[in-house]
Amino acid sequence: MFMLYRLLLYIHIASVILSIGPFFVLIPILKKLHTTQSAIQQSYLDVFRFAVRLAKHAGHVLVGSGILLVLAGHWSWKTSWIVMTILLLVSSLLFLARAFSPTIRKFSEPTHDGRMLIQKLRRSIWIYIVLLMIMLWFMVVKPTLW
Repeated sequence: MFMLYRLLLYIHIASVILSIGPFFVLIPILKKLHTTQSAIQQSYLDVFRFAVRLAKHAGHVLVGSGILLVLAGHWSWKTSWIVMTILLLVSSLLFLARAFSPTIRKFSEPTHDGRMLIQKLRRSIWIYIVLLMIMLWFMVVKPTLW
């Protein structure tokens, strides 16, 4: 049982890395979006789409492994750091669904304002990274809030 728990923990941590990591790669790509032609710009936007898709699928593994860890471990669903992590998770999922894909789609509109869309993507990346890092803090530190 202990080995299964450790395997679940490993899967959980790997999925956190796959959920957060790609967004750090997107930061330098944003700078390149300013100066590229539309054909090359589409390839950078494809990288954005891939990163968002990867984060979504890694998030599924993250949630599934997290549920299994709580069921297999000694933590209660009412534990403060678990409750806070779940609240942040729901917030980040709603944010992820509305922040990236609709903005990336607007690049294909003929009258799009590239500078404004890039700024919106930059802000969205940082908001999402902060949300995920706060969740990560709750999972690592496990603070008792109540």
